[in-house]
Amino acid sequence: MNSLDPRAPLVLDTRELGRRPGSQREVSRTVPAPADLGIEVLYVAEGAPVELDLRLEAVMEGVLVTGTATADLEGECVRCLDPIVDELDVSFQELYVYDDSRDSRDRPSDEEEDGVSKLEDDLCDLEPLLRDAVVLALPFQPLCEEDCPGLCTECGAQLRDDPDHSHDAPIDPRWAALGSLEQDLKKSLETRDES
Repeated sequence: MNSLDPRAPLVLDTRELGRRPGSQREVSRTVPAPADLGIEVLYVAEGAPVELDLRLEAVMEGVLVTGTATADLEGECVRCLDPIVDELDVSFQELYVYDDSRDSRDRPSDEEEDGVSKLEDDLCDLEPLLRDAVVLALPFQPLCEEDCPGLCTECGAQLRDDPDHSHDAPIDPRWAALGSLEQDLKKSLETRDES
C-alpha cells in the first residue's frame, strides 16, 4: 500500500480532531484538479481550481467527511460538437475508518474491505471521493442546449443555423442504374429534337 503524502492537495490530516467522537472541524481550501477528472466529453481541466468546503467529524469508527466541491467544466456537446463551459457543484460524504486494529482476528478479510475508505496514519485521500462525486454528477451525454438539433447526418451542417436544411431523398441503390438510364434517354431525346 502506498503511503499518502501529507503535502498533497487532496490529502487531509485528521490528527487535530483527535479520536473523540463528536469533535469536528471545518476546512475550506482551493486545490488544483487532478488529471482525468470527469468523462471524455465533459471534464474539469487538469490543474483548474476546485473549491472544497468540508466538515470533518470524528465518529466511533473513524472520520466522517462531508462536503461540496465547485469547479468549472469544459467539454463539447455530443450532438453538435460546440464547446460547453459550465460550473459543477457536487456534494459528497464518506466515512474513512481507522486502520489501526491491533488484533488480526478483528480485521475483516480482504473481500470485506473492498469499498471501504481507510485513514492511513490519520491521513485521508479525498481524490477517489472527489472523482466519484464528479463523474456521477455529470450528464452521460452533455448538450449545449436541452433541445440542440445537432448536425446533419449526411453533410455535417449545423442544424441550428439552418432549421430548414434538407437533402433529396436517397435513391435506393437497386434503382440507381435506372436513374442513369433515364439521364441517357433524356440526352438522346434532346439530341434527336435538336437535329
